[in-house]
Amino acid sequence: MNSSKNGLKRLMAWDVCATLVVGASLTTVHAADDKDKEKKPNVSAKLAKPLKAALDANNAKKYSEALAKIKEAEAINPKTPYDEYVINELSAYAYGRTNDLPNAEKSMEANMTSQYTPQSELADRAKRLAIINYQLKNYDKAIDFGTKAIKGGENDEQTYTVVSQAYYLKNDFKNTKTFTEQYIDSEIKAGKAPKEDTLLLEQSACAKLDDEDCITKTLEKLVTYHPKTEYWQNLVYSMFQAQNQNDRSLMNTYRLASEVDVLKKPEDYTEMAQLAIEQGSPGEAQKILEKGFQKNVFTDARSQDKNKRLLASAQKAAEADKQSLGKAGTEADAAATGDKDVGVGLAYLGYSQYDKAAEFLDKGLKKGSVKNEAEARLLLGIAQLKSGKKDDAMKSFKQVKGDPNLERIANLWSLHAKQA
Repeated sequence: MNSSKNGLKRLMAWDVCATLVVGASLTTVHAADDKDKEKKPNVSAKLAKPLKAALDANNAKKYSEALAKIKEAEAINPKTPYDEYVINELSAYAYGRTNDLPNAEKSMEANMTSQYTPQSELADRAKRLAIINYQLKNYDKAIDFGTKAIKGGENDEQTYTVVSQAYYLKNDFKNTKTFTEQYIDSEIKAGKAPKEDTLLLEQSACAKLDDEDCITKTLEKLVTYHPKTEYWQNLVYSMFQAQNQNDRSLMNTYRLASEVDVLKKPEDYTEMAQLAIEQGSPGEAQKILEKGFQKNVFTDARSQDKNKRLLASAQKAAEADKQSLGKAGTEADAAATGDKDVGVGLAYLGYSQYDKAAEFLDKGLKKGSVKNEAEARLLLGIAQLKSGKKDDAMKSFKQVKGDPNLERIANLWSLHAKQA
Protein backbone atom coordinates (compact mmCIF):
# COMPACT_ATOMS: atom_id res chain seq x y z
CA MET A 1 0.00 0.00 0.00
CA ASN A 2 1.63 3.23 -1.11
CA SER A 3 -0.33 5.23 1.45
CA SER A 4 1.46 3.56 4.33
CA LYS A 5 4.99 4.48 3.26
CA ASN A 6 5.95 1.17 4.86
CA GLY A 7 3.86 2.13 7.86
CA LEU A 8 6.84 3.75 9.53
CA LYS A 9 6.52 6.93 11.47
CA ARG A 10 9.69 8.97 11.69
CA LEU A 11 10.41 9.24 15.38
CA MET A 12 10.35 12.78 16.61
CA ALA A 13 13.81 14.17 17.24
CA TRP A 14 13.78 13.60 20.97
CA ASP A 15 16.22 15.77 22.84
CA VAL A 16 18.45 13.27 24.59
CA CYS A 17 19.69 15.99 26.90
CA ALA A 18 16.15 16.59 28.02
CA THR A 19 15.70 12.86 28.35
CA LEU A 20 18.58 12.49 30.79
CA VAL A 21 17.41 14.22 33.94
CA VAL A 22 19.07 11.83 36.34
CA GLY A 23 21.32 13.56 38.79
CA ALA A 24 18.90 16.39 39.37
CA SER A 25 18.22 15.18 42.90
CA LEU A 26 21.91 15.28 43.80
CA THR A 27 21.98 18.85 45.01
CA THR A 28 24.73 18.08 47.49
CA VAL A 29 27.54 15.60 47.66
CA HIS A 30 29.41 15.26 50.90
CA ALA A 31 31.00 12.69 53.15
CA ALA A 32 29.16 11.39 56.18
CA ASP A 33 30.00 12.63 59.62
CA ASP A 34 28.89 11.25 62.95
CA LYS A 35 25.89 13.60 63.09
CA ASP A 36 24.16 12.64 59.84
CA LYS A 37 25.52 9.13 59.27
CA GLU A 38 22.26 7.56 60.47
CA LYS A 39 19.97 9.93 58.51
CA LYS A 40 20.81 9.25 54.86
CA PRO A 41 23.47 7.61 52.71
CA ASN A 42 26.52 9.64 51.83
CA VAL A 43 29.54 9.11 49.64
CA SER A 44 32.77 7.87 51.12
CA ALA A 45 35.08 10.55 52.50
CA LYS A 46 37.77 9.98 49.85
CA LEU A 47 35.26 10.43 47.00
CA ALA A 48 33.44 13.44 48.40
CA LYS A 49 35.76 16.08 46.97
CA PRO A 50 35.94 14.89 43.30
CA LEU A 51 32.22 14.07 43.21
CA LYS A 52 31.29 17.47 44.68
CA ALA A 53 33.49 19.05 42.01
CA ALA A 54 31.76 16.91 39.34
CA LEU A 55 28.34 18.04 40.54
CA ASP A 56 29.39 21.69 40.50
CA ALA A 57 30.82 21.29 36.99
CA ASN A 58 27.59 19.71 35.76
CA ASN A 59 25.58 22.58 37.23
CA ALA A 60 27.94 25.02 35.52
CA LYS A 61 27.53 23.13 32.22
CA LYS A 62 31.23 22.25 32.21
CA TYR A 63 30.64 18.65 31.26
CA SER A 64 34.17 17.74 30.21
CA GLU A 65 35.41 18.95 33.57
CA ALA A 66 32.65 16.98 35.30
CA LEU A 67 33.64 13.79 33.49
CA ALA A 68 37.29 14.30 34.42
CA LYS A 69 36.34 14.56 38.10
CA ILE A 70 34.08 11.51 37.79
CA LYS A 71 36.97 9.48 36.35
CA GLU A 72 39.10 10.66 39.27
CA ALA A 73 36.46 9.36 41.66
CA GLU A 74 36.15 6.07 39.77
CA ALA A 75 39.86 5.43 40.31
CA ILE A 76 39.49 5.56 44.11
CA ASN A 77 38.88 2.26 45.86
CA PRO A 78 37.14 0.81 47.72
CA LYS A 79 33.74 2.24 46.83
CA THR A 80 30.39 1.65 48.47
CA PRO A 81 27.17 0.87 46.49
CA TYR A 82 26.10 4.45 47.17
CA ASP A 83 29.37 5.77 45.74
CA GLU A 84 28.64 3.79 42.55
CA TYR A 85 25.10 5.14 42.45
CA VAL A 86 26.24 8.78 42.66
CA ILE A 87 28.98 8.22 40.07
CA ASN A 88 26.45 6.73 37.65
CA GLU A 89 23.95 9.54 38.21
CA LEU A 90 26.53 12.24 37.60
CA SER A 91 28.14 10.50 34.63
CA ALA A 92 24.80 9.71 32.96
CA TYR A 93 23.93 13.39 33.09
CA ALA A 94 27.30 14.57 31.79
CA TYR A 95 27.46 11.95 29.03
CA GLY A 96 23.93 12.80 27.98
CA ARG A 97 24.72 16.50 27.77
CA THR A 98 27.71 15.74 25.55
CA ASN A 99 25.59 13.40 23.41
CA ASP A 100 27.70 10.38 24.31
CA LEU A 101 24.71 8.05 24.24
CA PRO A 102 26.51 4.71 24.67
CA ASN A 103 28.14 5.80 27.93
CA ALA A 104 25.03 7.63 29.09
CA GLU A 105 23.01 4.46 28.52
CA LYS A 106 25.55 2.34 30.37
CA SER A 107 25.44 4.59 33.44
CA MET A 108 21.66 4.85 33.44
CA GLU A 109 21.19 1.12 33.05
CA ALA A 110 23.59 0.42 35.93
CA ASN A 111 21.38 2.41 38.31
CA MET A 112 18.20 0.58 37.28
CA THR A 113 19.13 -2.13 39.78
CA SER A 114 20.52 0.18 42.45
CA GLN A 115 18.85 0.09 45.84
CA TYR A 116 19.13 3.88 45.91
CA THR A 117 17.06 4.53 42.78
CA PRO A 118 13.55 5.52 43.90
CA GLN A 119 10.99 2.91 42.90
CA SER A 120 8.72 5.71 41.71
CA GLU A 121 11.28 6.63 39.04
CA LEU A 122 11.91 3.17 37.57
CA ALA A 123 9.18 3.29 34.91
CA ASP A 124 10.23 6.75 33.73
CA ARG A 125 13.88 5.73 33.61
CA ALA A 126 12.95 2.58 31.67
CA LYS A 127 11.15 4.75 29.12
CA ARG A 128 14.21 6.98 28.72
CA LEU A 129 16.44 3.95 28.30
CA ALA A 130 14.05 2.59 25.67
CA ILE A 131 14.33 5.85 23.71
CA ILE A 132 18.12 5.96 23.94
CA ASN A 133 18.51 2.32 22.93
CA TYR A 134 16.19 2.91 19.99
CA GLN A 135 18.42 5.78 18.88
CA LEU A 136 21.44 3.53 19.29
CA LYS A 137 19.65 0.86 17.21
CA ASN A 138 19.78 -1.55 20.14
CA TYR A 139 16.26 -2.68 19.30
CA ASP A 140 16.10 -5.66 21.65
CA LYS A 141 16.96 -3.46 24.62
CA ALA A 142 14.60 -0.75 23.42
CA ILE A 143 11.79 -3.33 23.41
CA ASP A 144 12.81 -4.70 26.81
CA PHE A 145 12.95 -1.33 28.54
CA GLY A 146 9.89 -0.03 26.70
CA THR A 147 7.87 -3.04 27.84
CA LYS A 148 9.01 -2.51 31.42
CA ALA A 149 8.06 1.16 31.19
CA ILE A 150 4.56 0.29 29.95
CA LYS A 151 4.06 -2.26 32.71
CA GLY A 152 5.19 0.40 35.18
CA GLY A 153 2.60 2.88 33.96
CA GLU A 154 4.50 4.83 31.28
CA ASN A 155 1.98 3.76 28.65
CA ASP A 156 1.99 6.89 26.50
CA GLU A 157 2.19 7.19 22.73
CA GLN A 158 5.94 7.82 22.75
CA THR A 159 6.72 4.57 24.58
CA TYR A 160 4.40 2.50 22.40
CA THR A 161 5.93 4.05 19.29
CA VAL A 162 9.45 3.13 20.36
CA VAL A 163 8.54 -0.49 21.07
CA SER A 164 6.42 -1.05 17.96
CA GLN A 165 8.99 0.50 15.63
CA ALA A 166 11.81 -1.39 17.31
CA TYR A 167 9.96 -4.63 16.56
CA TYR A 168 9.44 -3.51 12.96
CA LEU A 169 13.05 -2.45 12.39
CA LYS A 170 14.34 -5.80 13.64
CA ASN A 171 12.02 -7.43 11.08
CA ASP A 172 9.83 -8.99 13.74
CA PHE A 173 6.60 -8.25 11.88
CA LYS A 174 4.52 -10.76 13.84
CA ASN A 175 5.21 -8.97 17.13
CA THR A 176 4.83 -5.59 15.43
CA LYS A 177 1.31 -6.61 14.40
CA THR A 178 0.43 -8.06 17.81
CA PHE A 179 1.84 -5.11 19.75
CA THR A 180 0.23 -2.40 17.58
CA GLU A 181 -3.11 -4.24 17.62
CA GLN A 182 -3.09 -4.28 21.43
CA TYR A 183 -2.26 -0.57 21.56
CA ILE A 184 -4.90 0.33 18.97
CA ASP A 185 -7.55 -1.73 20.80
CA SER A 186 -6.67 -0.06 24.10
CA GLU A 187 -7.02 3.39 22.51
CA ILE A 188 -10.40 2.51 21.02
CA LYS A 189 -11.66 1.08 24.34
CA ALA A 190 -10.55 4.30 26.03
CA GLY A 191 -12.67 6.28 23.59
CA LYS A 192 -9.67 7.66 21.71
CA ALA A 193 -8.96 7.66 17.99
CA PRO A 194 -5.90 5.50 17.21
CA LYS A 195 -3.05 7.52 15.74
CA GLU A 196 -2.78 7.42 11.97
CA ASP A 197 0.92 6.50 12.08
CA THR A 198 0.21 3.58 14.42
CA LEU A 199 -2.40 2.24 12.02
CA LEU A 200 -0.05 2.65 9.07
CA LEU A 201 2.65 0.74 10.93
CA GLU A 202 0.20 -2.07 11.63
CA GLN A 203 -0.85 -2.09 7.99
CA SER A 204 2.78 -2.33 6.86
CA ALA A 205 3.45 -5.22 9.23
CA CYS A 206 0.37 -7.01 7.89
CA ALA A 207 1.65 -6.48 4.35
CA LYS A 208 5.03 -7.94 5.28
CA LEU A 209 3.18 -10.98 6.65
CA ASP A 210 1.00 -11.25 3.50
CA ASP A 211 -2.02 -11.10 5.81
CA GLU A 212 -4.72 -9.73 3.50
CA ASP A 213 -7.45 -9.96 6.13
CA CYS A 214 -5.35 -7.91 8.53
CA ILE A 215 -4.59 -5.33 5.81
CA THR A 216 -8.28 -4.91 5.09
CA LYS A 217 -9.24 -4.58 8.77
CA THR A 218 -6.53 -1.98 9.28
CA LEU A 219 -7.75 -0.06 6.23
CA GLU A 220 -11.23 -0.10 7.76
CA LYS A 221 -9.81 1.45 10.92
CA LEU A 222 -7.98 4.08 8.86
CA VAL A 223 -11.21 4.91 7.05
CA THR A 224 -13.06 5.06 10.37
CA TYR A 225 -10.66 7.35 12.21
CA HIS A 226 -8.74 9.07 9.38
CA PRO A 227 -11.11 9.03 6.38
CA LYS A 228 -8.77 10.21 3.66
CA THR A 229 -9.59 9.55 0.02
CA GLU A 230 -6.48 7.41 -0.47
CA TYR A 231 -7.54 5.05 2.36
CA TRP A 232 -11.04 4.76 0.97
CA GLN A 233 -9.56 4.00 -2.44
CA ASN A 234 -7.26 1.28 -1.10
CA LEU A 235 -10.09 -0.25 0.91
CA VAL A 236 -12.66 -0.21 -1.87
CA TYR A 237 -10.23 -1.61 -4.40
CA SER A 238 -9.38 -4.40 -1.99
CA MET A 239 -13.10 -5.24 -2.10
CA PHE A 240 -12.83 -5.85 -5.83
CA GLN A 241 -10.44 -8.69 -5.00
CA ALA A 242 -12.83 -10.27 -2.49
CA GLN A 243 -13.49 -13.99 -2.81
CA ASN A 244 -16.83 -15.26 -4.17
CA GLN A 245 -17.49 -11.91 -5.82
CA ASN A 246 -20.53 -12.02 -8.09
CA ASP A 247 -22.06 -9.42 -10.40
CA ARG A 248 -24.42 -8.09 -7.75
CA SER A 249 -21.78 -7.66 -5.04
CA LEU A 250 -19.44 -6.21 -7.68
CA MET A 251 -22.06 -3.67 -8.71
CA ASN A 252 -22.59 -2.67 -5.10
CA THR A 253 -18.85 -2.29 -4.64
CA TYR A 254 -18.92 0.10 -7.59
CA ARG A 255 -21.81 2.00 -6.00
CA LEU A 256 -19.77 2.54 -2.86
CA ALA A 257 -16.66 3.49 -4.87
CA SER A 258 -18.65 6.08 -6.78
CA GLU A 259 -20.24 7.42 -3.60
CA VAL A 260 -16.88 8.03 -1.88
CA ASP A 261 -15.48 9.28 -5.21
CA VAL A 262 -12.57 6.88 -5.60
CA LEU A 263 -13.31 5.47 -9.07
CA LYS A 264 -10.22 6.30 -11.12
CA LYS A 265 -9.86 3.80 -13.95
CA PRO A 266 -11.88 4.33 -17.16
CA GLU A 267 -12.64 0.61 -17.35
CA ASP A 268 -14.31 0.82 -13.93
CA TYR A 269 -16.80 3.41 -15.20
CA THR A 270 -17.48 1.25 -18.24
CA GLU A 271 -17.99 -1.95 -16.27
CA MET A 272 -20.20 -0.26 -13.69
CA ALA A 273 -22.41 1.14 -16.46
CA GLN A 274 -22.69 -2.23 -18.16
CA LEU A 275 -23.58 -3.97 -14.90
CA ALA A 276 -26.18 -1.30 -14.11
CA ILE A 277 -27.89 -1.82 -17.47
CA GLU A 278 -27.84 -5.59 -17.05
CA GLN A 279 -29.32 -5.36 -13.55
CA GLY A 280 -32.18 -3.04 -14.49
CA SER A 281 -30.81 0.37 -13.56
CA PRO A 282 -30.20 2.27 -16.83
CA GLY A 283 -30.48 5.61 -15.05
CA GLU A 284 -27.55 4.64 -12.89
CA ALA A 285 -25.57 3.64 -16.00
CA GLN A 286 -26.27 7.00 -17.60
CA LYS A 287 -25.29 8.85 -14.43
CA ILE A 288 -21.94 7.06 -13.95
CA LEU A 289 -20.92 7.51 -17.60
CA GLU A 290 -21.79 11.21 -17.49
CA LYS A 291 -19.68 11.48 -14.37
CA GLY A 292 -16.80 9.76 -16.17
CA PHE A 293 -16.95 12.21 -19.08
CA GLN A 294 -17.14 15.17 -16.66
CA LYS A 295 -13.99 13.92 -14.94
CA ASN A 296 -12.25 13.30 -18.30
CA VAL A 297 -11.40 9.72 -17.37
CA PHE A 298 -11.80 8.55 -20.97
CA THR A 299 -8.61 9.94 -22.44
CA ASP A 300 -7.99 8.02 -25.67
CA ALA A 301 -10.22 8.17 -28.73
CA ARG A 302 -11.10 4.48 -28.67
CA SER A 303 -12.27 4.64 -25.05
CA GLN A 304 -14.22 7.83 -25.73
CA ASP A 305 -16.02 6.34 -28.73
CA LYS A 306 -16.86 3.13 -26.88
CA ASN A 307 -18.28 4.91 -23.88
CA LYS A 308 -20.17 7.46 -25.97
CA ARG A 309 -21.97 4.56 -27.63
CA LEU A 310 -22.61 2.98 -24.24
CA LEU A 311 -23.91 6.30 -22.88
CA ALA A 312 -26.29 6.67 -25.83
CA SER A 313 -27.57 3.15 -25.20
CA ALA A 314 -28.03 3.91 -21.48
CA GLN A 315 -29.89 7.15 -22.25
CA LYS A 316 -32.26 5.35 -24.65
CA ALA A 317 -32.92 2.58 -22.13
CA ALA A 318 -33.45 5.12 -19.34
CA GLU A 319 -36.04 7.06 -21.37
CA ALA A 320 -38.00 3.90 -22.08
CA ASP A 321 -37.69 2.81 -18.46
CA LYS A 322 -39.00 6.12 -17.12
CA GLN A 323 -42.09 5.89 -19.31
CA SER A 324 -42.88 2.44 -17.96
CA LEU A 325 -42.23 3.17 -14.26
CA GLY A 326 -45.81 4.16 -13.49
CA LYS A 327 -47.18 0.93 -14.89
CA ALA A 328 -44.39 -1.06 -13.22
CA GLY A 329 -45.28 0.53 -9.89
CA THR A 330 -48.92 -0.42 -10.25
CA GLU A 331 -48.02 -4.01 -11.12
CA ALA A 332 -45.63 -4.12 -8.15
CA ASP A 333 -48.39 -2.95 -5.80
CA ALA A 334 -50.59 -5.78 -7.00
CA ALA A 335 -47.91 -8.44 -6.72
CA ALA A 336 -48.05 -10.86 -3.81
CA THR A 337 -44.27 -10.96 -3.34
CA GLY A 338 -41.79 -8.11 -3.08
CA ASP A 339 -39.41 -8.63 -6.01
CA LYS A 340 -41.25 -6.28 -8.38
CA ASP A 341 -41.32 -3.55 -5.72
CA VAL A 342 -37.56 -3.98 -5.25
CA GLY A 343 -37.03 -3.67 -9.01
CA VAL A 344 -39.01 -0.44 -9.15
CA GLY A 345 -37.13 0.84 -6.11
CA LEU A 346 -33.83 0.10 -7.84
CA ALA A 347 -34.94 2.03 -10.93
CA TYR A 348 -35.92 5.07 -8.85
CA LEU A 349 -32.57 4.86 -7.07
CA GLY A 350 -30.82 5.16 -10.44
CA TYR A 351 -32.78 8.34 -11.19
CA SER A 352 -31.84 9.86 -7.81
CA GLN A 353 -35.49 9.78 -6.66
CA TYR A 354 -34.46 8.49 -3.27
CA ASP A 355 -37.74 8.89 -1.36
CA LYS A 356 -39.62 6.84 -3.97
CA ALA A 357 -36.78 4.32 -4.09
CA ALA A 358 -36.94 3.87 -0.30
CA GLU A 359 -40.74 3.58 -0.42
CA PHE A 360 -40.76 0.73 -2.95
CA LEU A 361 -37.75 -1.08 -1.48
CA ASP A 362 -39.29 -0.99 1.99
CA LYS A 363 -42.65 -2.14 0.62
CA GLY A 364 -41.02 -5.06 -1.19
CA LEU A 365 -39.10 -6.20 1.88
CA LYS A 366 -42.23 -6.06 4.02
CA LYS A 367 -44.09 -8.26 1.53
CA GLY A 368 -41.29 -10.81 1.80
CA SER A 369 -40.15 -13.61 -0.50
CA VAL A 370 -37.53 -11.28 -1.98
CA LYS A 371 -34.98 -13.23 -3.98
CA ASN A 372 -31.97 -11.07 -3.01
CA GLU A 373 -32.98 -9.79 0.41
CA ALA A 374 -29.46 -8.78 1.49
CA GLU A 375 -29.03 -6.57 -1.57
CA ALA A 376 -32.53 -5.12 -1.20
CA ARG A 377 -31.79 -4.08 2.38
CA LEU A 378 -28.47 -2.58 1.27
CA LEU A 379 -30.22 -0.60 -1.48
CA LEU A 380 -32.86 0.53 1.03
CA GLY A 381 -30.12 1.82 3.32
CA ILE A 382 -28.50 3.70 0.43
CA ALA A 383 -31.83 5.28 -0.57
CA GLN A 384 -32.57 6.28 3.04
CA LEU A 385 -29.11 7.77 3.49
CA LYS A 386 -29.33 9.74 0.23
CA SER A 387 -32.76 11.07 1.25
CA GLY A 388 -31.38 12.35 4.56
CA LYS A 389 -32.71 9.60 6.85
CA LYS A 390 -29.39 8.59 8.37
CA ASP A 391 -30.75 6.75 11.42
CA ASP A 392 -33.04 4.61 9.28
CA ALA A 393 -30.16 3.94 6.89
CA MET A 394 -27.91 2.77 9.70
CA LYS A 395 -30.58 0.30 10.82
CA SER A 396 -31.00 -1.02 7.28
CA PHE A 397 -27.25 -1.46 6.79
CA LYS A 398 -27.09 -3.39 10.05
CA GLN A 399 -29.82 -5.75 8.82
CA VAL A 400 -27.89 -6.82 5.71
CA LYS A 401 -27.22 -10.51 6.34
CA GLY A 402 -26.51 -13.68 4.40
CA ASP A 403 -23.90 -12.52 1.88
CA PRO A 404 -20.43 -11.86 3.38
CA ASN A 405 -19.46 -9.45 0.61
CA LEU A 406 -22.66 -7.44 0.90
CA GLU A 407 -22.34 -7.44 4.69
CA ARG A 408 -18.88 -5.88 4.35
CA ILE A 409 -20.15 -3.34 1.85
CA ALA A 410 -23.02 -2.47 4.20
CA ASN A 411 -20.54 -1.98 7.03
CA LEU A 412 -18.53 0.41 4.87
CA TRP A 413 -21.69 2.33 3.97
CA SER A 414 -22.29 2.64 7.72
CA LEU A 415 -18.80 4.08 8.17
CA HIS A 416 -19.44 6.52 5.33
CA ALA A 417 -22.81 7.47 6.80
CA LYS A 418 -21.20 8.38 10.12
CA GLN A 419 -18.84 10.73 8.30
CA ALA A 420 -21.51 12.26 6.07
